[in-house]
Order: sequence, then structure tokens, then C-alpha cells
Amino acid sequence: MTAPRLLALQADITTLKVDAIVNAADNALLGGGGVDGAIHRAAGPGLLEECRRLKGCATGEAKVTAGHRLPARFVIHTVGPIWQGGMHGEASLLRACYAHALERALEIGARSVAFPCISTGVYGYPPAPAAGIAVSTVREFCHQHPSPKEILFCCFSASTLQVYQALLSTP
Repeated sequence: MTAPRLLALQADITTLKVDAIVNAADNALLGGGGVDGAIHRAAGPGLLEECRRLKGCATGEAKVTAGHRLPARFVIHTVGPIWQGGMHGEASLLRACYAHALERALEIGARSVAFPCISTGVYGYPPAPAAGIAVSTVREFCHQHPSPKEILFCCFSASTLQVYQALLSTP
């Protein structure tokens, strides 16, 4: 069994040619700011129409739609926690986002998945601890599952990319 390949890159997640991209959505799944808004704009009105039928998503959970006009075939929508100082279960909810998104990826047969930095934008989660949770959760999942074959951590800034590269360079 070959271990999945984990990579970090600085890119616009809406341009990646992967089987699935993960959307850092809000509970309504109707588009918003940041990554969520960018994904909805790039995917076109069909994504909003499909998301309306999903009737929202709980924090820590994940739901799947088609990619519509995106290069990715699917969008896995997950709702990250809002940072409240770290004493309100935020770490557990963030771990659940990554785990549930990967479970959805398995269900749809995705061989490649790209994650944004969930909850680190307007939701205020500090980037370094969030990256640590992301990498450790994905690695744990990969020890139990041979797929997806490639998992990308798509970073918006160079400083966040450096954090992910440092984490991925240590076993």
C-alpha cells in the first residue's frame, strides 16, 4: 500500500485540477466571503442552487456537491469552528472538518483533494495551530486509508505555506 502524497502549495484553490476541493463554508452553505465566496463565484450559479437543496451543514460536518464550472469535479463543503480562545472545543471541531471531508472524498472516489486553511480567515483560528491540526488529522486518516492518493494543503499566503512545509517535512 502506497501512502498518500501530502503537499503544500500557494495557489488559488478554485484553479486546481483535482478530483475535489474543500470549501471552508458557513452553516448556510450559500456562499460568503473568503474561500467560500471565491468558490461560489468560480463555480457559477449552479453551485448555489445545489447548495440550497442541502439545507445547510453543521459545524465539523461535510457535504458534497458537483464542481459545476470549477476544474475540480466535486466540492466538499465543511464548516469550521469560530475561534473563541481555544477553550470551546474548537480543536475537536476543526479535526472533525478534515476527517469528515476525507470520508466524503472516499465516498465519491476522489483520488486527489485540495484543502484550504479551514477557519483561519474570518473565523479567526490562529494559522499555526490550525495547520498542526490539519496535518496531524490528515496523516492519521492516511494511516488507515490508501486513498485519496494526493492531498494538497492550498495556502493563501507565503507565511502559511512555510508553516505547512515545516510540518510536512517532519514525520
